[in-house]
Amino acid sequence: MSKSSSWRSAAAVNWLLIAALITAAFLGSYEYFAPSKENAAESGESAGGSNSTATTAAAVAAFSSAEPGTCLTWDISADSPVSNFQEVTCDKEHRFEVSAREDLSTYPTSEFGPSATRPELNRQDQLRDELCQSSTLTYLKSKWDPSGKFDIASILPPQGAWDEGDRTLLCGLQTTDDKGVPQLSTGNVAAVDQSILASPGQCRVIGEDQVVRTVDCSQPHQLETVSTVNLAEKYPEGYPGSEELDKYLGQTCTAAATEYLGNEENLYQSTLQPFWGSLSEGSWNGGSRSVNCSLVHSNENGFSTITGSAKGGRDALNIDGKAPEERPARDPIREPAR
Repeated sequence: MSKSSSWRSAAAVNWLLIAALITAAFLGSYEYFAPSKENAAESGESAGGSNSTATTAAAVAAFSSAEPGTCLTWDISADSPVSNFQEVTCDKEHRFEVSAREDLSTYPTSEFGPSATRPELNRQDQLRDELCQSSTLTYLKSKWDPSGKFDIASILPPQGAWDEGDRTLLCGLQTTDDKGVPQLSTGNVAAVDQSILASPGQCRVIGEDQVVRTVDCSQPHQLETVSTVNLAEKYPEGYPGSEELDKYLGQTCTAAATEYLGNEENLYQSTLQPFWGSLSEGSWNGGSRSVNCSLVHSNENGFSTITGSAKGGRDALNIDGKAPEERPARDPIREPAR
């Protein structure tokens, strides 16, 4: 058994926890999407110099006409959290794919009657869980990986439309960053790879709040991404089984780590180990096809805390507050006989 596979087996339990954190879906809801600063839609002030009435009317029209399969997008900036809300075709960048429309006026209580105030975020979360989960799974024909990058979310109409009697709740799907901000994506969720992927060179840390964030590699982290692997290219016929995946990823991610650091000796001297994500059959059937290959370091509690990038060599690394351990000299690695 190789050094990397021995380490992976010893840390398997720790990785199951970390994998769950890395791939956990964060369900979202949005209290307000009108294109304005603060309450610009109500005050009549525009968010960026455009015609406020026309812009608001266009946003309300996009919301009111959205049906399952519609994709919606909007602009986000520091001085205008939401603006330019509009419908686009799903092959273009968007932030929300509608899976269902729900009419809260038919809710089996009088909670959302003509004089009702819009529900607060906690109540919206409850409505999303109650009304959007089943309808979204039906819309996707169960082609959804709850451990993937797309979350089930909901949107209510802007305050002005609510005051005029619009009680629509849009259910849909989105992907967010580690702060919960909806990100741009392309394509319909059921047709794209739903895996949560990092880019080569990115370092990732698991915060005390159990949220995985991408940080500068000079900051404390546990993983440094070296590559991503699209398993559908290797296994076009379907899920090959966890043992076969582990074997293939062990070889592939070790080769990727070696290439990332320039040669096998650099990998050895770094004291870091190749690591690869797992992909269950359920996630595969739900629509995920790819995993990250990373570099990590293990200690008795699981993953060590690393600062610095392995790209800078062992002198650039700090592991659990110390320089990497010294490596004994060894014979050069030779290419296997062909």
